[in-house]
Amino acid sequence: MEQNQTPSAKRRGIYLLPNLFTTAALFAGFYAIVAAMNDRFEHAAVAVFIAMLLDGVDGRVARLTNTQSDFGAEYDSLSDMVSFGLAPALVMYEWSLSSMVSMGWQWGKLGWLAAFIYTACAALRLARFNTQVGLADKRYFQGLPSPSAAAVLMGMVWVMVDADVKGPDMIIPAFIMTVAVGVLMVSNIFYYSFKEVNFKGKVPFFTILVVVLAFSLASIDPPKILFAIFFGYALSGPLLSAVRRLRKLGRKKSE
Repeated sequence: MEQNQTPSAKRRGIYLLPNLFTTAALFAGFYAIVAAMNDRFEHAAVAVFIAMLLDGVDGRVARLTNTQSDFGAEYDSLSDMVSFGLAPALVMYEWSLSSMVSMGWQWGKLGWLAAFIYTACAALRLARFNTQVGLADKRYFQGLPSPSAAAVLMGMVWVMVDADVKGPDMIIPAFIMTVAVGVLMVSNIFYYSFKEVNFKGKVPFFTILVVVLAFSLASIDPPKILFAIFFGYALSGPLLSAVRRLRKLGRKKSE
């Protein structure tokens, strides 16, 4: 006996192209974890940066091809949690924080606790971002974006590995950086989103020249340049927040 299918019962498909990029970003994050488990920390750091690049592409591809979907948005968020939440925390733990046990079992617990704090903050940051879509000011992010937070940690690892500095020798800086970046993700500090930059509009020739020079500079020493960029971005939020507060205090005094 044949049964008529209701519209809600019909099988729904998903858009392939943008989700391919999301899957690739997820794979890069997963690979970073596996590489760190095998002490290939430079590969792990590079994999997270590749995940960042792919994460920036999937949304733009979806908008350009008009293939946005609720499924894609949820899938992207889960991918971000792996690539920018779990992967950086586990890489930092394997590279340096796990060595804190040599200072005593209490310190060993602090090592994995720092990694967990970062992971939990990344999850909270992504959850808050998802609930504020369409409500928050698009010019700013509330809290440090998780890809930028991951870039700070992985940039640090990449620079140290490139300089032949061992993780156990960087226990305290690694601990402070991991916790600090995690706290910045869930803070109420605002970061400029760069979403107002019009990439489709015409720009002066000098702007293109600056972009070319920037890429050339980055190619000279990618680890240091990328770490400097994202570390500077992480500091920009607190610095701008402090400037705004000083201006408000100045206005109140003048009144």
